[in-house]
Amino acid sequence: MYQSLHYKYYQKLIMRGAKVALLFFLVGCAPKISNVDLPIENVTPFSENGQEVIPDKWWTVFEDDQLNRAIDSALTSNFNLAATWQQFIAAKATVIREAADKWPQVDASAQTAINLPEPDFVGGENTQLGLSASYEVDLWGRIRTAVQAEKFRAEASLFDYKSAAISLSAEIASTWYELQAAKKQLQITQSQIATNEDIIRLIRSRFVGGQIRAVDILRQAQLLESTKEQQIIFETNISLLENQLSVLLGRQPKGDNLFTATELPEINELPQTGLPLELVRRRPDIQQAYTQLLAADRDMASAVRNKYPRLSVGARGQLRSNNFDNLFDNWAYSLAGNILAPLFYGRRLNAEAKRTEAIKQQRLYEYGQTTLIAFQEVENGMVQDIRQEERVENITRQLQLAEKSNKQLRVEFLNGFSPYLDVLLGLDQEQQLRRDLVNAQLRRVQIRIGLYRALAGGFETERELNN
Repeated sequence: MYQSLHYKYYQKLIMRGAKVALLFFLVGCAPKISNVDLPIENVTPFSENGQEVIPDKWWTVFEDDQLNRAIDSALTSNFNLAATWQQFIAAKATVIREAADKWPQVDASAQTAINLPEPDFVGGENTQLGLSASYEVDLWGRIRTAVQAEKFRAEASLFDYKSAAISLSAEIASTWYELQAAKKQLQITQSQIATNEDIIRLIRSRFVGGQIRAVDILRQAQLLESTKEQQIIFETNISLLENQLSVLLGRQPKGDNLFTATELPEINELPQTGLPLELVRRRPDIQQAYTQLLAADRDMASAVRNKYPRLSVGARGQLRSNNFDNLFDNWAYSLAGNILAPLFYGRRLNAEAKRTEAIKQQRLYEYGQTTLIAFQEVENGMVQDIRQEERVENITRQLQLAEKSNKQLRVEFLNGFSPYLDVLLGLDQEQQLRRDLVNAQLRRVQIRIGLYRALAGGFETERELNN
């Protein structure tokens, strides 16, 4: 008898040792959280660099109070941006929901019944009050990694919101200065119409004296009508741009002139680009791609750990009686443990692990592509900014030469040395150059806005500060 008990005692020790060894083996086989690095080799500095330091709210460099107020208003009233913020709120709630699996689940139950005819059946307990609790022991970190994945997705939603805020500010700034350029074009066109009408009156008086041909009057009239067509185009553009700005600001477009005219801004020197890796850490769209990659990595780890056994424990306590009088005199409780080990699921668990691994690789490549596009935007912006400045200077020189040439042609025409056709062509060219100069100046402003957007990091909106 003693030997039998002794044998059973050692048998239990051996079984416990085997279980502990199995536990350490499985823990050792559990997948580790892998590092995810930028999949780009030999990152080199940008080819161009400037001196201007860009503030977080980059649009303030234009020193335009109306633009500042418009963007500040849009950051709180734009509907698309507000919808993106709600996506972030929903993602945060998902994290709380998933994190609830790390805690015991507790339920309360109550039951009562009346049995007829009386007396009640023997042994029946018609009134019951109870509490039950269940808890899964996260041995391999399956639940923990799933929660981490949702946390990274929530963080990605926040970066998505920051990217949307930057895009909105850039769109408003670009539309704002398109509106100013259209108003300036309209002013130039109205001045040109007045000039062309004066010239028609002049040449008609000379036509009476036989000093000019009728075809010259027709040509000048055609130029006048062409200029009036440009006036119609710019008036239409102003209305459309004002409507677009109203929608961006979260307002109903009513055709009201709510935006007073301002001049196109002076462009400062080139901004500092910094190092490419600084841009990777600063730009929210790159950070969004990176956190999506981290979430996919945790999803993969959770899918692998889902193939391991699960240990859960449960507890239940009850008050039971046939009537309410002695309900609190009888109580019972139970404790239970459960181990569930997956054996055969038709390769479903392996397939899920492979799927999450493939998604992780997909997110890795998307992260790399997003980074390369960011580098491209900075390089393109710097090159375009430099070249557009040269183009503005070139058109300015052309306009100056055209003005001098036209003055000389008018003198020669009045003295009878040049035909009016030369004057007409020179006038048309000068007027077109004035419009081209405004377009080139606007294009330079838009290029600089794009460059600021490419270099901008996240800035805190009122929603983030109040959250």
